[in-house]
Amino acid sequence: MNLRPTSRLSSGRTVESQNHSPRPWTTRQVVLLTALAGSVACALSLLATSFEINSSRQSEPTYAKPREMILAIDELRACLSDDAISTDDDDLRSHGYSAWSTINAERLPVAIAYPKTTEEVSQIAKICHNYRIPMVPYSGGSSLEANFSAPFGGITIDFAFMDKIVAFHKDDMDVVVQPSVSWMDLNEQLKDDGLFFPVDPGPTAKIGGMVGTSCSGTNAVRYGTMKDWVINVTAVLADGTIIKTKRRPRKSSAGYNLTSLFVGSEGTLGIVTEITLKLAVLPQETSVAVVTFPTMRDAAATAFQVMRAGIPIAAMEIMDEVQMNVVNRSGTTTRKWKEVPTLFFKFAGTKAGVHENIGLVKRIAGSHNSEEFKFAADEKERNDLWSARKQALWSMLALREKDSEVWSTDVAVPLSRLPELIEISKKELDELGLFASILGHIGDGNFHESIMYDKNDTKQREAVRKCVHAMVERALEMEGTCTGEHGIGLGKKEALFAELGPETINVMRSLKRAMDPHWLMNPGKIIDP
Repeated sequence: MNLRPTSRLSSGRTVESQNHSPRPWTTRQVVLLTALAGSVACALSLLATSFEINSSRQSEPTYAKPREMILAIDELRACLSDDAISTDDDDLRSHGYSAWSTINAERLPVAIAYPKTTEEVSQIAKICHNYRIPMVPYSGGSSLEANFSAPFGGITIDFAFMDKIVAFHKDDMDVVVQPSVSWMDLNEQLKDDGLFFPVDPGPTAKIGGMVGTSCSGTNAVRYGTMKDWVINVTAVLADGTIIKTKRRPRKSSAGYNLTSLFVGSEGTLGIVTEITLKLAVLPQETSVAVVTFPTMRDAAATAFQVMRAGIPIAAMEIMDEVQMNVVNRSGTTTRKWKEVPTLFFKFAGTKAGVHENIGLVKRIAGSHNSEEFKFAADEKERNDLWSARKQALWSMLALREKDSEVWSTDVAVPLSRLPELIEISKKELDELGLFASILGHIGDGNFHESIMYDKNDTKQREAVRKCVHAMVERALEMEGTCTGEHGIGLGKKEALFAELGPETINVMRSLKRAMDPHWLMNPGKIIDP
């Protein structure tokens, strides 16, 4: 009996279901089908290419025209006050150009806004978002990679009037501050309560910029960098939305770590208007020692061995003979120091602990040909000496002549590679025949080059550029980074691409587009569209 199912055609004929073996394809059918598939694939490819081109064009940001800028400025004045918006030429230049930065944008901002509250920053952002106007945050203005420049014009938001300590929680050891609070002023106010904020970059730095660049300083070897001390931030997004990234506990596993997303973002994801910072207890005893060496390699090798031995030093800095000459010429200390490669040590803790650590460091330094091991004579000399280190770049800038500029940049590498990198970099600096120095936070693998040159001499400038780029490239070859604490800004975008690669950069672009689709927040910094 035939049990296969049947189906009925419209004519009434009954046929067997199509479960028997199919007929073989003819050559002609194969050729026709292949041609059809090729045509479809070609059409889809053209469509995809067209989509990619259009998407690329759409991703290029477009900003307000001059007439729209005028309307926006009028609206900002009406919303805030006449005094809150400046279009003064000197004001625009001081906010768009930096004598400390090696690179500067060709354009200046079209106006400076001076908000006094987070809500006013939100109002500024809403108006700028409506008119498609770039927004550039500004606090201390001491960045070195044109981080606060305005390559697309727009509005610079200066936090000069947002310089308050909002709340101080002594028992919880944290403090809430606005962006223009100086870290040095903050510590001055905290010291009577036995607390301090340990991140210590240049003396003029303010908390907002420190968050933006994820900076560090001389204390980083013991206390870590900015990212380790920010509990939460209040930020204004591109469309004016106000968010707070986290609550006040030091420890939380609630959701995405949005706080860290803003630390180091240089204002490209949002404008930080309040910061909650952790505080540390002031050490019982502090001592500063200055140790000299015959070569930079000896000094760097000592630093590596001190770190490898696990000695809990508070800070460890390196200066070459040129930078020691700058310290002497600056006149900021009460004695003259030998102009040779030098390590600065800061010891902090209990009296017994400091004494023990000094002995351990002395032995290691002696095994690497150290020449002198001197201590600051008293508290004043200790403060003066450490201040001289903190003022190193500014002291060098003060020595500039009329047409001189200083190119200052930094890299960081794994500790084991540091002596080699410093030795090679020092040799290349000496071959330039210019006034150039090496200094840095050697305890965490981070050091700086500062080179003075004639800005009108194209050969000099090109030689300096090649020297600096060679240092950065060599650091990347050693699995290091193009910047330890200065940030990317305008100056190091190509180096960042070389460091991280296109896939990682594209993830950053995706984050940027998600949070700032019109590319209004500090455009031109870190990554391009």
